[in-house]
Amino acid sequence: MDTATLCKVWIGGQWRSATAVGSFSAENPATGKALDAQYPVSDWADVDAALEAATKAFDVMQTLPPSRLADFLNAYADKIESRAAEICKMASLETGYPESPRLKDVELPRTTGQLRKAAVAAVDPSWRLPVVDKACGLASVLEPLGPVVVFGPNNFPLAYNGVSGGDFAAALAAGNPVIAKAHSSHPGTCRLLAECAQAALEATGLPAGAVQMLFGLRREDGTRLAGDRRLGAVAFTGSRVAGMALKAAADAVGKPVFLEMSSVNPVVILPGALAERSSELVDELVSSALMGTGQFCTNPGIIFMVGGAAAESFLAALAARYTAAPCGTLLSRGTQRGLLEGIQALVKAGASVVCGGTVADRPGYAVANTLLRVDARRFMQDAEALQTEAFGNATLMVLADRVEQLPALIACCEGNLTGCIYSARDGRDDADYTAVARVLRPRVGRLLNDKMPTGVAVSPAMNHGGPFPATGHPHFTAVGIPASMRRFTRLACYDNVRPGRLPAILATQS
Repeated sequence: MDTATLCKVWIGGQWRSATAVGSFSAENPATGKALDAQYPVSDWADVDAALEAATKAFDVMQTLPPSRLADFLNAYADKIESRAAEICKMASLETGYPESPRLKDVELPRTTGQLRKAAVAAVDPSWRLPVVDKACGLASVLEPLGPVVVFGPNNFPLAYNGVSGGDFAAALAAGNPVIAKAHSSHPGTCRLLAECAQAALEATGLPAGAVQMLFGLRREDGTRLAGDRRLGAVAFTGSRVAGMALKAAADAVGKPVFLEMSSVNPVVILPGALAERSSELVDELVSSALMGTGQFCTNPGIIFMVGGAAAESFLAALAARYTAAPCGTLLSRGTQRGLLEGIQALVKAGASVVCGGTVADRPGYAVANTLLRVDARRFMQDAEALQTEAFGNATLMVLADRVEQLPALIACCEGNLTGCIYSARDGRDDADYTAVARVLRPRVGRLLNDKMPTGVAVSPAMNHGGPFPATGHPHFTAVGIPASMRRFTRLACYDNVRPGRLPAILATQS
């Protein structure tokens, strides 16, 4: 292998040649053609070097005031904005997303906004929950865990990127070094962001190992990294199969692992709402389900409603809109394969295809907008298989025999990030709403009323988490500072420790 032609990895403050065991290139999903740049699949030696550098950086970072972390996060946001055009052009080439408005006007501002909010939180001691009990001579506070490895997803190349996204911002602002694993779908975008991070590190004087990035890893080295005792925690967004493999490795050595995995985000449309505003609901569902070609973790993948003439009319209108709407570009060859496999799994479990379900007749990676249906009896017979995540532009409609059956259907649902109930505005659905919500509430992280779940606001009140298998732990959120920062901390207690020896945050209150 000619390693001289491979992009360099970023370890210990330096871009250096990888100890490569393979290579890969990204593809333009709009054309299906490979892009020119070649990226290395690193051997364990690169991982080990990054862990050593991160461990040394953590020792230094524990002595720095939080203002230094804030300085870096603000400087990083500035650097990203200074190269916005270049970054968005590369991200568009690697994902098929339009430069504007998706990347330039929406996702990049969200990314820099997250970084700046994390900077504000870093210098606010309240999120660390300091407690001093003078009578007992006790004090406690949240303190950073140590090096964090972040595995970002393919569907948000900026706002969830391993080297710039929400997990990155939260872990760094909490005082932890970050080792980012670049995503194979957008490595060029990761490289540009890492260059911005490097410039910000150098400008603000954080230690060289505070942020590092590797491009590709063998599966066995990825799980070995997740189980390395030098790590403080693992953050991952992606498939359930990969997430569970990382969880097993981290659990084996008792390391916290924060996973965001599959979610079908059930939406319940009660009869009164359907009778009141059927056309409006079609508009909302089409807009939400097909936005970004359905490639959102909060995409409404499964809709529950009561069958009958009104439901059939709704389905017909929805199918017509799905068929008429252009089918967007999927993020990669693997995304297209996974979507088709998901649709096939639903059909095998008893669903029937109303429209779509096949590869679209257009260049690049695309599947025709797909609508499926299944009756309540069949759903309850094989609920697990019928909740297979078909990640992309596919929606399953579940038709109940009567409204009283809806709570039983929801009781078959696994944990999800979100759940939504549409009800009549005049109150006629209120009793049914209460019955459904009682069952849905413990199965979702965020409960919505009369609103599709796709948008995730960067707010302190947001919960972007949920019961397993949506995430690995229902207590934590991946969005919403400062709550998302607390994932990357431990509760440290001081007993009879002299005031002069306490951390500054506690000494000022003792």
